[in-house]
Amino acid sequence: MSKLPKTFLWGGALAANQFEGGYDQGGKGLSVIDVMTGGAHGKAREITASVEADKYYPNHVGIDFYHRYKEDIALFKEMGLQCLRTSIAWTRIFPNGDELEPNEEGLQFYDHVFDELIQNNIEPIITLSHFEMPLHLAREYGGFRNRKVADHFARFAQVVFERYKDKVTYWMTFNEINNQMDTSNPIFLWTNSGVSLNDSDNPEEVLYQVAHNELIASAMAVKIGKSINPNFKIGSMIAYVPIYPYSCHPKDMMEAQIANRLRYFFPDVQVRGEYPSYATKMFEQKGYHIGWQDGDDEILREGTVDYIGFSYYMSTVVKHDSQTVVDNNIVNGGLPNSVENPHIETSDWGWAIDPEGLRYALNVLYERYQVPLFIVENGFGAIDKVENNQIHDAYRIDYLRQHIEAAIDAVDKDGVDLIGYTPWGIIDIVSFTTGEMKKRYGLIYVDRDNEGKGTLERLKKDSFYWYQKVIETNGEDLGE
Repeated sequence: MSKLPKTFLWGGALAANQFEGGYDQGGKGLSVIDVMTGGAHGKAREITASVEADKYYPNHVGIDFYHRYKEDIALFKEMGLQCLRTSIAWTRIFPNGDELEPNEEGLQFYDHVFDELIQNNIEPIITLSHFEMPLHLAREYGGFRNRKVADHFARFAQVVFERYKDKVTYWMTFNEINNQMDTSNPIFLWTNSGVSLNDSDNPEEVLYQVAHNELIASAMAVKIGKSINPNFKIGSMIAYVPIYPYSCHPKDMMEAQIANRLRYFFPDVQVRGEYPSYATKMFEQKGYHIGWQDGDDEILREGTVDYIGFSYYMSTVVKHDSQTVVDNNIVNGGLPNSVENPHIETSDWGWAIDPEGLRYALNVLYERYQVPLFIVENGFGAIDKVENNQIHDAYRIDYLRQHIEAAIDAVDKDGVDLIGYTPWGIIDIVSFTTGEMKKRYGLIYVDRDNEGKGTLERLKKDSFYWYQKVIETNGEDLGE
């Protein structure tokens, strides 16, 4: 007997901006990601004013799914995917973001993609905004600093909910809505919310002002979606990096407790429909004004989510008397008092590898919120070598196997309500953090390098066939 329910969804995860390409085709406008250059491990991506001819923007082509979607979906079907978590590029539907009428050609593109998925028995799982805010809204409105942008997002949501109400059941509003809590790295506020900080800004206060407008936008979208199709399942999506105390020292325990509020703030509001007391107390103590308007409490209360989708890649550790900054505040959660965990290994990019942490995360989230959970990102970024048109990625198989085992334990032993599992970058795509291609997550290889060279040929990795068997057996056969 399978330890997972028959309804469990096995799939893969992608983001429009990282794999679609066709950045200037079909009436699409520029997004915040379209002005981000390629970077590398240790070299930040540059955000330019607009597209500059002498700069390289890897997301402009991605892996050219825009022209190859039938070929790729055929590969997804062969792998056995039951669902594909992806996103709608906001700028395909509203090129500038503030138009009153949508771009029909963009809507038709997703009609074709969703129809192709459904014809191949693959359910679309759709994120409304995955780092694809229109550049115009960022430059001219200040992104989600501006309350008007919440209204533009709600219009976008209404259009796509209406259009795809009979094709999509599972939705998420904002991807990794909480990763912008790290205000030390400007890339996160920019990609999540289209916000650039000024010298006079208090970054933390700006974050919560932006967060409030996004939370309002998410709640409005949920209410709109439910009015269009009551059977919609609309979730939040957070980046979840559990924070462990370094020791059982009471100060380490309390440090982890306080630090974890960075993980919980957004889902606390999105699931419960109100601000948590630790946040309101902090606003009061620091004199923060977040732009609250009359009626906001009702909007948040009426727009709570049905489930929590989350990404899980690593865990992190905090020590109360440490001020270690690990890799420019990016690696392992990016906390100023993070320390290395001596009990686990790390990837080539310095990310902690902690499969047991996934079971821990599932338990913590389910006990805190008591809503279904969905692992919508998990994966292993590595440098793959092609030998005789083959890619032997046993390291990726091992990583995925251990994490799937942890997820199964959370369901079978702990009683967690888990909707499904969609490993990140099911086909090689442009890395969000670095803009690289060599940091590969996919189970399908794409011939493209960091300079944009290559044939774009698709090759099946060993992990392709392994995952095929996992899906076939509903997680019973995970190999050796």
